[in-house]
Amino acid sequence: MNEQELYDLMGYRFRDPSLLERALTHSSYGNERMLDKTENNERLEFLGDAVFDAIISEYLYRRLEQVEEGRLTRYRSMVVRERSLSECGIRLGLNRHIRLGRGEELSDGSLRSSIIADAMEAVIAAIYLDGGLAAAEEFVLRAFGPTLEAALSGGIYIDYKTRLQEQLQTSGPVDIRYQMDKEEGPDHAKIFTISLWVNGTKRGTGTGRTKKEAEQHAAKAALEVAASVF
Repeated sequence: MNEQELYDLMGYRFRDPSLLERALTHSSYGNERMLDKTENNERLEFLGDAVFDAIISEYLYRRLEQVEEGRLTRYRSMVVRERSLSECGIRLGLNRHIRLGRGEELSDGSLRSSIIADAMEAVIAAIYLDGGLAAAEEFVLRAFGPTLEAALSGGIYIDYKTRLQEQLQTSGPVDIRYQMDKEEGPDHAKIFTISLWVNGTKRGTGTGRTKKEAEQHAAKAALEVAASVF
């Protein structure tokens, strides 16, 4: 791991470099080398998820003083999600430094959205532990600045559920239901699978780190089917 290159990419120099090393260590790497489970980035990911959420929430709360809770929540969901984390990790080049097991390397794990997003959350936690909340906040707001501006200008979020409902109801009332099919993973890294049913017929399936995200993906899948299907 080239520490100087990483410091240049992040704009932050660690007092304890071992935190950064752990943040960029995927569980597959640790498993192959029989490392202790605390030496991969899963625990840091757990903490980083909360720190990231808090920083973005406070930023939106202070910047959008006249905006009600519902819209604040929608803006936050545009930024605090796997895709935004992954895109930021690629933009910074952090994905090139994630330590992966041989199998993940061979399957292009450094380009996998979930792996990059988890590493980004772990890096946020590592900066928080190393330099405090102010350092983590400075990094997050700088690194996710383009994402925040895109969200606030309407350049990110597409509400697939609402779009689908509007499209289907042009011909009259329809019964749209989202059904939980599967819930996998530990509490801090759940993966939900949800299917979309329209008038009793299955029209799409989606997965996500939250139920709402999985529902959005299911609606998107349904929208991608030819309109004649409905």
